[in-house]
Amino acid sequence: MSVQVIQDGKGKNAGVFIPYNQWRQLKKQHKELEALEQEEEPDKEQVLSNIKKGLKEVRQFKQGKLKTTSAKDFMKEF
Repeated sequence: MSVQVIQDGKGKNAGVFIPYNQWRQLKKQHKELEALEQEEEPDKEQVLSNIKKGLKEVRQFKQGKLKTTSAKDFMKEF
């Protein structure tokens, strides 16, 4: 696979470019990648709604009304 690394202005790796035909092959091998092309960017209302929901969950956790998963356990899911 021919991959080109894209760097930011400070020379740090910021992204990767792969040729489209190789992207198609990857999608055939990994069906979950197909969803990446279908996703739409959330609008302002969706972003604000998600932030409010997150803040509400933080309040519930602090009040002992909501149990959470540790970051370590959360990362095990990936």
